[in-house]
Amino acid sequence: MAEITAKAQQDPGDCRLFIGTSGYSYTEWVDAGFYPPGTKSGRMLPLYAQHFSITELNYTWYQMPRAEVIERQRGQAPKAFLFAAKLTRSLTHEIDREHWPDHAARYRDGVTPLVQAGQLAAVLIQLPHSFHRTSPNREYLAMLLDALHGLPLAIEFRHRSWANDRVFAELERRGVTLVGVDGPDLPGLFPSLDVVTNPDLFYVRFHGRNTKGWYSGNMQHQFDYNYSDDELREWIKDKIETMNDRARRGVLFFNNHVRAQAPANALRMADLLKERGLTVV
Repeated sequence: MAEITAKAQQDPGDCRLFIGTSGYSYTEWVDAGFYPPGTKSGRMLPLYAQHFSITELNYTWYQMPRAEVIERQRGQAPKAFLFAAKLTRSLTHEIDREHWPDHAARYRDGVTPLVQAGQLAAVLIQLPHSFHRTSPNREYLAMLLDALHGLPLAIEFRHRSWANDRVFAELERRGVTLVGVDGPDLPGLFPSLDVVTNPDLFYVRFHGRNTKGWYSGNMQHQFDYNYSDDELREWIKDKIETMNDRARRGVLFFNNHVRAQAPANALRMADLLKERGLTVV
């Protein structure tokens, strides 16, 4: 993978890092004390934006985004606040092989307010573990990337078969970001890498390392994990500093949301990055 990861070095501090969480509207975060007692979901984004400069929209995976809803949501945050939006499941997990082009067009329309405002950091294409690197899947993914061309795209593979230099080279050719992941060390899962395929953006998601709960089918078990300072420092030293030197912007999201570990770990990560002299927005 050396050929793919060897990028021209830039001046230290050129890369701007945005730290946040995968979703922000969790009732358990009220119980955990991140939000004040009695906070309703509709009031969470302005409070969240007091701590973070970016968030990852999870609801756009469950339902197709609508421009009017996105516009109202955008208005709840500062003008410089950024959003990453997950691609809808009908294009990743429950693919309708006949009507997917219509779904892609509807998704484009839905996120238009973020595009027009310059607040769309990325569209996250999260592919399931069952999406192996087969000829039909490779063909579908190529067509999907073509259909979404022009949007800032980032792909998270879950299956190890996609950890391949030819895949990375094609993403680099297309200007698509490979998402770095931290998760449990289990057979078949996509590995943790520092590969940067797009000099405009690197993207990392921290899912937690709950080995026992990963395949439980219960998100409350799967993502119940709290990162230690040593684990965060290891990521910074081994991967983030390298990625920081190869891109102009980096986004890092914590998905271990169950007991509000995600915002706590995200805030701690921001402090540790600053200690290393990196630029956190």
